Amino acid sequence: MTPAAKAADPAADPARRLALTAARVAAESRGTEVKVLDLRKLTQLFDYFVIATGTSRRQIHAMADEIEKVVKTELHDRRRGSEGYEEGRWIVLDYGDVVVHLFDADSREYWDIENLWSDAGTVGLPAAGAAR
Repeated sequence: MTPAAKAADPAADPARRLALTAARVAAESRGTEVKVLDLRKLTQLFDYFVIATGTSRRQIHAMADEIEKVVKTELHDRRRGSEGYEEGRWIVLDYGDVVVHLFDADSREYWDIENLWSDAGTVGLPAAGAAR
């Protein structure tokens, strides 16, 4: 497999697969502005950020819960930690190489993670309904 083909194949990179799975689940859970940032060239702490916006505390909780469930059942992985679940304005799910950020609109605008990590590449997301 060529390096370019390997980079495009999520199965060849477990962290990328987890990030794309979390992004898919966020979108399926009615998250908006879903993005995956590739941070591998910028830091050794983690490989990817998944960022999504929810419309309410309840919906952000539903996204977080569904991501945890799907990652556990499909990828047999578990989060290492989480923050913000009680308040529900910005929930962080830490999967080691992948960190999932689920925001309400005001928090996402305020913290502006995409601008903070503006040197990161953006990972293209598969079209809705694409094969898993």
